[in-house]
Amino acid sequence: MMPSDLYGDPSPEEGLPEPPPPEGPGLFGFDDPPAAPAPVAPPPAPALAPAIAKPTPYRVLARKYRPQILDDLIGQEALIRTLRNAFARGRVHHAFLLTGVRGVGKTTTARIIARALNCIGVDGKGGPTADPCGVCPECQAILADRHPDVVEMDAASNRGIDDVRELREALRFRPAQGRQKVFILDEVHMLTEQAFNALLKSLEEPPPNITFILATTELRKVPITIRSRCQTFSLKRVPEERLRAHFQGIAAKESASIEEGALAMLARAADGSVRDGLSLLDQAIALAGENGAVSTESVRDMLGLADRALVFDILEAVMNADLPLAMARMAEGHERGAEPLTIMQDLLEQTHMLTRFAAIPALREDAGIPENERVRGAALAARLSVPMLTRAWQMLLKGLEEVMAAPDRRAAAEMVLIRLAHVAEQPTPGDILKRLESGGSASAGGGAAAPSGGSGGMRAQANGPVVAMAAPAPLPQPKAWREIAALASAANQALLHAHLLHDVHPVRVAPGQVEIRVRPQAPRDLGAQLKALLEDKTGNRWTVALSNAEGEPTLAEQSRMAETDRRAAAQSHPIVQAILLAFPGAQLDAVRDDSVDAYGLKPIVTEDEPDFPEFAPPEAESAGLEFPEED
Repeated sequence: MMPSDLYGDPSPEEGLPEPPPPEGPGLFGFDDPPAAPAPVAPPPAPALAPAIAKPTPYRVLARKYRPQILDDLIGQEALIRTLRNAFARGRVHHAFLLTGVRGVGKTTTARIIARALNCIGVDGKGGPTADPCGVCPECQAILADRHPDVVEMDAASNRGIDDVRELREALRFRPAQGRQKVFILDEVHMLTEQAFNALLKSLEEPPPNITFILATTELRKVPITIRSRCQTFSLKRVPEERLRAHFQGIAAKESASIEEGALAMLARAADGSVRDGLSLLDQAIALAGENGAVSTESVRDMLGLADRALVFDILEAVMNADLPLAMARMAEGHERGAEPLTIMQDLLEQTHMLTRFAAIPALREDAGIPENERVRGAALAARLSVPMLTRAWQMLLKGLEEVMAAPDRRAAAEMVLIRLAHVAEQPTPGDILKRLESGGSASAGGGAAAPSGGSGGMRAQANGPVVAMAAPAPLPQPKAWREIAALASAANQALLHAHLLHDVHPVRVAPGQVEIRVRPQAPRDLGAQLKALLEDKTGNRWTVALSNAEGEPTLAEQSRMAETDRRAAAQSHPIVQAILLAFPGAQLDAVRDDSVDAYGLKPIVTEDEPDFPEFAPPEAESAGLEFPEED
């Protein structure tokens, strides 16, 4: 037995590892070199798991097909031509103002301009160009929204003066990486007045390496001082034909089949906005069936639209006074999910188209209008007159407001259709007036005949003014107070004319002599002004005297009394009474009398008058006459 076994020490045979060999020489020198360890086989490599492809995030069509160069902008030929010429001639402005409705490409154009200013070309030696390469580091950084010298700021959320001051502070530094610093301010009309004032100086005198690009949908809200310092581009709405072709090309790239009717609906709903239309196209493709086809019916349901044929049926029924058919087609549209407000808007649009057909027959051959609408609309417009269509337009426009405000929109829309059908067989106001003047009936169904005739050239009109009053004839030697006032008006002395009209009571007027009573608010030198005017215009000496007599009413008062008398006479006229009876609720709005002058008064009847005696003292002839204070 080994000694180690006596004390229970384990032996090497029991599997314990041996102590490691010494690293250096021992006490008695080096021992025999240890045998090289047997090579250890590497552990078997674990089986590789199948690679999992990371899904690519979906990009909406509006971002996927965002224009990258100027030629990608559709419907903006004038903008493209101007920018190309500016870059070719080296006349690029330091500040641009882009305006237009949402989704026409304002911010996209701003980013293209920023790349055009900073592009260095494929070889890294290029200069500003209207066709940025898109592959150089500058273009790539701007496309990825990580370029340090292209700052895009939303003025709707950064609209205060402190934000503009921070922007102005950044103008002090040169571009960090690119050739030009570009500041893009979107929705710039949202800035406060103080912010606009702070921005004004920077826009007027920016550093040579700074370019401002402002974008807005509300050009009128941008101060004229800002607009005058920018080169303004108005981006137009894209026509429906261009949008339809654009959407069809994108649908083909997305391997989606879409019907022509669906494309027309999407283009019409986009209202000239490319971005809005692409968002709707994205939604329509998601609604496609198993075969990948987008049907017209699915797009109609998605948009909540009424069928154009259904709208035509409703309009044709109410214009034919066929109320049951109109209500039935309205109920059918409601069952399909069409909003009553949308039906009213479509009826307005169709009425406008029919009115254009009736007024300008050549438009019936316009290829831009779908053939079905062209043929059916032309046939309906041929049976309706322009007054009937304009009356329907006014009623629909009023009805649209009622539908928007009503708690039950369907009920309000049906009430509009009932009114349209009720008046469809009624003659227009012009037809009624012609019948009344010819001794006919006031209504189509027969009614009390009203006598015809006029009243001294007087004319009346319901719901609207007619024509301005006739101007007075030239008056070289005035013989009445209104003729003297007319001289001041003809001489463009507006202030003097206003005082003569409102602050003077004429007492007597004779050749070369005027006696008046003035109100306290009249200027003290009114007599001198009047004397100078009369002598200048007539070439004769005039005497202006003041009086405490009551005199006549002022010209303004006389005009108001004459207008009241005319309205009373017109109100009692048989023709007007017949019109008011035929149209309950109508009101007399304006009355015109062709025989009155500019002051609304009857012409002056001149008669031979005896010479007036001198009624003013000689000292009253002084041009510096002052008015005494009245009691």
